Amino acid sequence: MDLNTPTLGIGARVKHDKFGEGIVVDFGEKMMEVFFESEGDKEISRSYQGLKIIESPRDQEPESLDLSDVETALRKVIQEFVEKPGTLQLAQKWEGGTMVFKPGNPELQSKEVPITTFWHKIVMVRDRLRVLEQNINSNEKLTDGEKVQMQQYISRIYGSLTTFNILFADKEEQFTSKG
Repeated sequence: MDLNTPTLGIGARVKHDKFGEGIVVDFGEKMMEVFFESEGDKEISRSYQGLKIIESPRDQEPESLDLSDVETALRKVIQEFVEKPGTLQLAQKWEGGTMVFKPGNPELQSKEVPITTFWHKIVMVRDRLRVLEQNINSNEKLTDGEKVQMQQYISRIYGSLTTFNILFADKEEQFTSKG
C-alpha cells in the first residue's frame, strides 16, 4: 500500500516486517515516527515499501472526548510512567537514627548524618543503576558482547552495595548481584 495515501496518518495501525505492529505517532513530509511496543519509537521513511496499513484513522469511529476522559488518561499515564510503583521503606529499626562518622585522628570532629539522608542517596544510586542497565540493554549500537561486559560491571556494583541491604524493609528491594 502506498504510504503517501491520505488513509495513513497519526493514529494509523501499521505492520512492519521486522518490528511488528505499531501506531503512527508523528507524520512528516518524508519521514514518520511509529511506536512499536517491543522496539519503542522508530523513524521510518514514508517511501518504505515493507510497511502495511492495518487500520487507518479514517476507518475508526470518531470518539467524542470530554475533559474528564482526558484527565483520566493523563492520570493513568503519569501513574504508570512517572510515579514510582510504591515507596521504598527504610527498615523500621533505623527510622530516626543517625550515622556517626568518627575519624581515626582524635583531633578531628565526628560527623553525624541522619540515616534517612543516607538512605535516600542509596535509593538514588540503585534507581540510577537500573536506568543505566535499561539503557545498556536497549542500546542498538552496542554489540551483545559489549552489553554482557557492561552488565558484569553493573552486577559487581550491585554486589558491592549489598552491604546496605540492612537498610531496606523489604527483601525484594535489596541489592543483589544475581539477575
